Amino acid sequence: MAKRHRGRRWLPWVGLAASLLVIAVVAVVVVVSGREGDVSNPGADFRQTETQAASSHGAVQKPPKLGHPSDDGFKWPLFGYNLQRTRVLGLKRLFRPPFRVAWRMNAHQLLEFSPVLCQRSVYLLGDSGVLFKISRWTGQVEWRRKLGDLAASSPACSDGIVYSVLLRAPGSSTGRIVALSTDFGHVRWSHPLPARAESSPLLDHGHLYFGTEDGSVYALNAHSGHLLWRTRTSGAVKGSLALANGKLYFGTYGGAVYALRQSNGHVVWRAAVASGGAFGLGGGNFYATPAIEYGRVYIGATNGAIYSLVARTGRLAWRKQTGNYVYASAAVGAVAGGRPTVWVGSYNGTFYALDARSGAVRWTRALGGKLSGSATVLGDLVFVSSFDRRTTWAVGANTGKVVWRWPRGAFTPAISDGRRIYFNGFGSLYGLDPKGEQYAKRARPRGVPGLSAQKQRAAAKRQRAAAAKRRAAARRRAAAKRRAAAAKRARGRTCRRHPKRCH
Repeated sequence: MAKRHRGRRWLPWVGLAASLLVIAVVAVVVVVSGREGDVSNPGADFRQTETQAASSHGAVQKPPKLGHPSDDGFKWPLFGYNLQRTRVLGLKRLFRPPFRVAWRMNAHQLLEFSPVLCQRSVYLLGDSGVLFKISRWTGQVEWRRKLGDLAASSPACSDGIVYSVLLRAPGSSTGRIVALSTDFGHVRWSHPLPARAESSPLLDHGHLYFGTEDGSVYALNAHSGHLLWRTRTSGAVKGSLALANGKLYFGTYGGAVYALRQSNGHVVWRAAVASGGAFGLGGGNFYATPAIEYGRVYIGATNGAIYSLVARTGRLAWRKQTGNYVYASAAVGAVAGGRPTVWVGSYNGTFYALDARSGAVRWTRALGGKLSGSATVLGDLVFVSSFDRRTTWAVGANTGKVVWRWPRGAFTPAISDGRRIYFNGFGSLYGLDPKGEQYAKRARPRGVPGLSAQKQRAAAKRQRAAAAKRRAAARRRAAAKRRAAAAKRARGRTCRRHPKRCH
């Protein structure tokens, strides 16, 4: 009897082992099957009246007749182009290759995020924390400022100020937010942050919004840097915030998408759509920045899924599984002759064009490599880069046909002012002119719009003379400093040799 009793004591262990085996099998099935599968809710709210028509959202594509050729009034002030981060620029006159290199600026550092554009300049923040101001016309660096030790975001610009968020401030393990004047790059205000930050700042009506890795979302006064409100969330906020109809939208590490009230930071809704399936397996994190269009939120996750949520309620409208990481932010809109579309790349090397309403595949293009950067739609072409292949493609937004390929680029490839493409290589920024586009017919003196040719030549002559005077004055000051330093050294030698002469 005792022997049989000891045998029965092993039964719980056998049951536990069987349970663990079942859990392991379920885990393997969940992971191998691509986590959670596709979902479509056809009745979810969709507002097609918000469609971005190419004819109504086009950029000014003609240079001004007089004055500086960059004074066309165009702005690309934010990562993703607009407050909704849709990344679609309509063009009345479509771009076509070949694209001619007008200029190249070597940043000597990794360029992960695209520049922004205000007035005559583009502003580019490299991964080593250096912010550049670059002439749109010539590619000349007008100033550079070392703001931190590490950065992974785009700046924002408006009203003579450029704003940057840093992953690591100089000599620190946490981040920084800094505002500089656009004219000379002087710091207007700066604040250390309690955590790292790689959320490209959002700027709206004098207010600045961004997130940090400790799960905080901040609203600051853009002119003074004063804190307006701060909201804590359930996970790190690595991506950028998008804004529509008074609500801020973003995803977190932990798999939740949030909608906050813009005025006070209160949570409107929270949808844990990527937090995981059975046993918490198959969950994902949101690194991508959402795009808001058609009354929907569009965002990809590291579990390989692309999500569409109703912006008003957070209800899941559809989910499309790619089977590999989706770090890239989606471009959302419609181009001439096409339907509302979501363009996004996956780490599986495939670029997707999905129906914005249903999530159905319109077309796919196998490009290869890791498509980790965000695509940009310029006219009827969508530009996308591969990190490990160091290659960029321009693909027909409606057709998926490759019309251009260049062995440059790695992450987010391009922005444009409608006349020139500002293209991110791996470590260089290029100014590319499309076929038939001429940025400026001839060089004109800077800063003298509206003058006759004769007066422009006279103004240029005065500018050159003033510059020569400044250089001569600088040389005289430098020579005077050298003479004073030499006299000081000579007096020191005399005092050491003859101490009595120095008393």
